[in-house]
Amino acid sequence: MKISGVEIRPGNIIEYEKGIWKVAKTQHTQPGKGGAFMQVEMKNLIDGRKNNVRFRSADTVEKVRLDTKDFQFLYAEGEDLVFMDVETYEQINLSKDIIGDAAAFLQDGMTAVLEMYDDRPISVQLPEQVEATIVEADAVVKGQTASSSYKPAILDNGVRILVPPHIASGTRIIVNVYERTYVGKAD
Repeated sequence: MKISGVEIRPGNIIEYEKGIWKVAKTQHTQPGKGGAFMQVEMKNLIDGRKNNVRFRSADTVEKVRLDTKDFQFLYAEGEDLVFMDVETYEQINLSKDIIGDAAAFLQDGMTAVLEMYDDRPISVQLPEQVEATIVEADAVVKGQTASSSYKPAILDNGVRILVPPHIASGTRIIVNVYERTYVGKAD
């Protein structure tokens, strides 16, 4: 679907110079002289490059629709992660780079959503929150109860987060995957 250069919005996926780009920021500018334009900051979904492009209202770009599919995480193999399509049971190997820092929260059997373009995986979305066990938590410092103080703790996957003082080692908690923050105690 073709859209005008000034109709581009953050979050849109567009095709530009034979690449697939995700729009991060847009700024509409109307100079005193000349036509209006849209300054667009975007990131290439294939290789991760960033680009700033100026689109005039007469320019058109192709808006891309990505297909989403549910996959189940099976195991890590070196720098690759192995996922299985839950419908066809077909396995696919992806680089850890495609997930980024959130890869530390992958658990066996976890369901993830893969965004595909031309049957090629572009990105992986993990669940927003996961359960984890605290393996090491610092002792509470007496007298720090007046303000909302948090203490550092290490999860079973090696990630360091801040938790409330009443949380001890061995406790199962819920963690926000993308912000790496404590959400609450698990049941």
